[in-house]
Amino acid sequence: KISLTVPEGANVFDIAKLVEQAGLGRAGEFVRLGLKDEGFLFPSTYFFSRKARERDVIQAMKKQFDRVWRELGNDAPKEKTVTLASLVEKEARLAEERERIAGVYVNRIEKGMLLQCDPTVIYAAQLEGAWRGTIYRSDLDRKHAYNTYQRVGLPPGPIANPGRESLLAALRPMKTDDLYFVAAPDGSGAHIFSRDYDAHQRAVTAYRRGQRAFDED
Repeated sequence: KISLTVPEGANVFDIAKLVEQAGLGRAGEFVRLGLKDEGFLFPSTYFFSRKARERDVIQAMKKQFDRVWRELGNDAPKEKTVTLASLVEKEARLAEERERIAGVYVNRIEKGMLLQCDPTVIYAAQLEGAWRGTIYRSDLDRKHAYNTYQRVGLPPGPIANPGRESLLAALRPMKTDDLYFVAAPDGSGAHIFSRDYDAHQRAVTAYRRGQRAFDED
């Protein structure tokens, strides 16, 4: 048996590398076959026979997603819920912040604000084959359906494959007045949440100051 462990928040490109490393197929072929199922390839540990190929991996992961979705027992719109959950999965470092981050995105959607979610910028670049390992101004300016700095609302589909907790967060976002969040300057993985732009700008300044201090160390 071959073991394949897919972490929460891995996207099709990430999984493709893991599949190739495990000897279960070619990365390029996995991306070609699996891209349409982004978000529905449930992160977990799987065991495959040595004869398994890309399609078998995709089928097993989709089946596990369907099982988890049934267990969550809800009639929420699946595509939108999984898309929101994928953003939460990529942004949340601390489990206790997932529902709050989901709440911020719901608030921004309801107000017609740009989500400005950095992981969507990365994903848009990956889809174009243009990801360079860090976000450049040209990435933020890219006119792409998945770039939430350019398009209002959720992207047209998931940008990664969320785990159970992020799916739950998307199903029950926190009721909050927050409209912004930025990483805390202490490197803890926590975020500073703000209700208005001025407070957010102060939090951003504190984060950048913390980053400079870290770089100087």
